[in-house]
Amino acid sequence: MDFSRLVEAFDANDVTFVSVTQSFNTTTSMGRLTLNILLSFAQFEREVIGERIRDKFAASRKRGMWMGGWAPLGYDIKDRKLVINEAEAANVRMVFERFISTGSATTLSRILTAEGILTRRGRPLDKGVIYKLLNNPVYVGEAVHKGTSYAGEHQAIISRGLWDKVQTILSEGSRKRGAKTRAQTPALLKGLLFGPTGCAMSPTHTRKAGKLYRYYVSQSVLKRGPNTCPVGRLPAAEVEAAVIDQLRILIRSPEIIIATWKAGREHDAGISEGEVRAALLDLDPLWNELFPAEQARIVQLLVERVDVTMDSLSIRLRTDGLAGLAADLNQRQDGRSAA
Repeated sequence: MDFSRLVEAFDANDVTFVSVTQSFNTTTSMGRLTLNILLSFAQFEREVIGERIRDKFAASRKRGMWMGGWAPLGYDIKDRKLVINEAEAANVRMVFERFISTGSATTLSRILTAEGILTRRGRPLDKGVIYKLLNNPVYVGEAVHKGTSYAGEHQAIISRGLWDKVQTILSEGSRKRGAKTRAQTPALLKGLLFGPTGCAMSPTHTRKAGKLYRYYVSQSVLKRGPNTCPVGRLPAAEVEAAVIDQLRILIRSPEIIIATWKAGREHDAGISEGEVRAALLDLDPLWNELFPAEQARIVQLLVERVDVTMDSLSIRLRTDGLAGLAADLNQRQDGRSAA
């Protein structure tokens, strides 16, 4: 068909086409007829070849064969087949499992980037890469052609149960998952925060224009009215950040390290002061990588009480909780070293 358009362009510019190897030219009516017949058969042959290739491709996919292209993360191509790359496959399984825990590709991307986990080409696992990975049925051992799945020749990296759990979460939609994740985010200071009058401050939230706002509200305000407590309501993000900043400073102080070590010796006589110091200092860079539930658990373990006034904030720590945390961190370090 492209050549037919060229002939039309030749005719429009008074150019004649003569073939040296074939007996036709465009200067005669018979030559033009022969050319059109040849072009029609050539187009027919081209379309038949295309149909045969597509049918062959579809038949191969139905048998689960790999038909070329870039190998997905977690697989290598050997003898025109997908073979599991164990090192990459471990990261793929970890992405599926941690997505179930977080429920958010954005949060998971931030965590994986902080941990230095990259794609095969050395790029961070951003949100788009994670969604593409989570929606790829290759990982459950399937071959897909035009929306239809067939059993693949390759071995699956993840189980059907794990795949179904992830697809259930994805089917909720990103907005609904985001709202659910925010609603389930634990209040770090629940049961620990007290106002100037000694009344507990309870976590609450409100929504405006689809945005979530979290607060801590004094129980005296809730029961007796807004003028019963000088600090009636505090923005949750700000007071939680202030407490975390103070915790990071306190756990690095020599007094807290020594008190933690002494408390820890009651449970483990062999623990050294250096081990306690190393474990507590390692908590600071590790904090941002923890899930919200894990952060809340640590705060509940470390903090006995937080008192706020109009211009100050004081924290009372649990030394026994610090000792337990130090032992936990030491076990994690030993596990990483063994790995």
